Amino acid sequence: MPAVITDRDARTVSGSLEESLALFREIFSLDATFRQREVRSGAGVRCCLLYLDGMVSSELVNQSIVRPLILAAPAEGDVADWMEHQVLYANDVARKEKLSDLLRGILYGDSVLLMEGAACGLVINSKGWRTRGISEPGNETVQQGPREGFDEAAMLNLAQLRRKLLTPDLCIEMLRLGRRTDTMVFVCYLHSLAAPQLVRQVKERLAAVDIDGVLDSNYLNELIRDRRHSVFKTCGSTERPDVVAAKLLEGRVAVMVDGTPVVLTVPYLFSENFQSDEDYYLSFWVSSVGRALRYFCFLVTVALPAFYLALLTFHQRLLPTFLLLSAAQSRAGVPFSSLVECLLLLLLLEILKETGARMPPNLGHTLSIVGGLVVGQAAVEARLVSAPMLIAVAVSGIAGLMIPRLRGAVFYLRLGMVLLAAVLGLPGCFLGLTLIFARIVGLSSFGISCVGSLEEPTVQGLKDTVVRLPWWMMKTRPVFNRNRRRQGGGGKGR
Repeated sequence: MPAVITDRDARTVSGSLEESLALFREIFSLDATFRQREVRSGAGVRCCLLYLDGMVSSELVNQSIVRPLILAAPAEGDVADWMEHQVLYANDVARKEKLSDLLRGILYGDSVLLMEGAACGLVINSKGWRTRGISEPGNETVQQGPREGFDEAAMLNLAQLRRKLLTPDLCIEMLRLGRRTDTMVFVCYLHSLAAPQLVRQVKERLAAVDIDGVLDSNYLNELIRDRRHSVFKTCGSTERPDVVAAKLLEGRVAVMVDGTPVVLTVPYLFSENFQSDEDYYLSFWVSSVGRALRYFCFLVTVALPAFYLALLTFHQRLLPTFLLLSAAQSRAGVPFSSLVECLLLLLLLEILKETGARMPPNLGHTLSIVGGLVVGQAAVEARLVSAPMLIAVAVSGIAGLMIPRLRGAVFYLRLGMVLLAAVLGLPGCFLGLTLIFARIVGLSSFGISCVGSLEEPTVQGLKDTVVRLPWWMMKTRPVFNRNRRRQGGGGKGR
């Protein structure tokens, strides 16, 4: 069995090279990628280089470590200090005594140099794994604006963020989470804008996470968010560096996890569900129309099937005569009740959406034609469903595509509204809407109200909600900000 080394392990490297190598061979006894390269330096010092194949750059190892060692002049004084400051060409060399620190370096793609007679090891930066590269996120495409997206490598992501915010005010703090994955997590914020209590709360919640592994930012999202059982999001997520930079400029905090391109941003206001990434890159006239349509589509996708079901079941007299006759005629021969018919169509809609999201892109259009047109038309002609109910559910589904950030919540809200309408009719619909709005008003994200903009019903408070005002009118930042002034006034006051 391989030995296990943890951060709490206080063992250090001994001065015997053979003893140290025996311990590392035991630790990596079941790892076929573990490599050790023994080198006798030009000064006669016996050394051994340890690394994992595939995690390091062969060119860096050969040119920055092995070659300088072989050509080194005789050592003077402490051998480890001589190697670190006079021999190695690498840009980052750290001297470590603890075995846990050396092991962490190897696992993260660095090389470890052990020397005979030195009670320490040198962790040398030699990372060389391949990354996906910078490309536009597939689910956050824009017609106008930057085309950059985050990668899975956190250091590259931090570099992209730094390019957007060329200021020493950008703070980046690191911690490690996951007992077995030891994943690097970075907390990013602008010191002069982010409220100290917000930053402190984020770090406290992250520090309280105790889990065996963190492979994606959603692990942390579910563990640190407010109201864990709510269907509404209280943590934002994005794969775009420009979006994260914009959030930081509003006093928010970003949480970046190594190994995933998805970055969390907090606090998360409810109005952000209706914002598009390109709202700020297009004319404010165009953006405002799209923003208002998204709010309208939220009401349509949640309430339309329920209202139609309530009218058809309990309040037929409220329907126009021709519409009532048409609905009655279309339902002739349908074997299911209106409620069962509506639920079946909603379920079929979700199946089509999930299938379209999971299928290869080249089959997506075929699925849309077969599922939406052929099957739908055949179901109506076979009298399995009525055309008006199919239209109501289809319009509700199309409207839901306008607000992808609320996709998960919309399904449950729509289903709950339908059940209330089937039991109580229109009063059930209005009760459902009231409960939804009450739930939204009660949401909070890291102690900050998710509808905080409504607490300040002024032009500046509502400037970026239902519509987007032009940039020259966006003079203040959100209410939770440490420094409200965005432009003008020398950065002071409101």
